[in-house]
Amino acid sequence: MSNGRGDVIVLRSRAHRSLAGAAGLLGAAACTLALNAGGASGATAVAARTIALNESGRLHLTSHHGFHLNEQGTASGTIRGSIYIHLTVSSTNRVTAEVNIYPSNGSLTGYGTANYRANGGLATFSGTLSISRGSGSYAHAHASRLSFSGTIQRSNDATTVRVSGPLSL
Repeated sequence: MSNGRGDVIVLRSRAHRSLAGAAGLLGAAACTLALNAGGASGATAVAARTIALNESGRLHLTSHHGFHLNEQGTASGTIRGSIYIHLTVSSTNRVTAEVNIYPSNGSLTGYGTANYRANGGLATFSGTLSISRGSGSYAHAHASRLSFSGTIQRSNDATTVRVSGPLSL
C-alpha cells in the first residue's frame, strides 16, 4: 500500500503483531534455558549432598617446636586415608588445629579450636572444626561446627582425634 508520496505503508493485523511478540518471548525463553543449562559456559549445576562424617584417627608425633605439635597417622570411618594435624597449645586451656585428611580420591582441610585440659599424663581437648577446602572428589566440601575432640599422651605426644558432623560435598 502507498500513501501517494511514494512511501510504502505496512499494515499488520493484531494477530500478526501477537504472533511476532510470542515468537520473541519464546526465543528469549530458549536463550535463558540454554544459558541455565550450561550452553554458554559448559558448566552445569550439581546438587550438593551431605554425608554424616564420623572420623577417628591415631597419630604419632613427627616433629614439635615449642607448643606446636605436628602429628601424622591414619583416619578411619566415613573417609579413610592419611591424616596430618598441626596442633598448637595456645594457652593453658586452649588448642588450635589444622587438620588435613588425604583419602585416595582427594583431600580435605579444616581448622578448629578446642578447650584443653591436662590431667596427669593425659591431656584432652574438645571443641569445633570447620572444613574450609578440599580437592578431587572433595573439591566443594564444606562444613562448620563439626565436633572435634581427642587426647594427647603427654609422655610421647601420641594423639587420638575424633571429628563428626554433617559434611556437604
